[in-house]
Amino acid sequence: MGDLLRVILSVIIPPVGVFFKVGFGKHFWINILLTMLGYIPGLVHAIWVLASKD
Repeated sequence: MGDLLRVILSVIIPPVGVFFKVGFGKHFWINILLTMLGYIPGLVHAIWVLASKD
């Protein structure tokens, strides 16, 4: 259930979903930058982070 919530949050606001996965790590800040450059790059990065296994 937590993964589904992260995906939904990532679609609405990409950095929020990434934050719940990795916290204030480097991927969070990369996602902030990509989202400021455009919604689609931030969304793609967020889904990539959520789909990757740590």
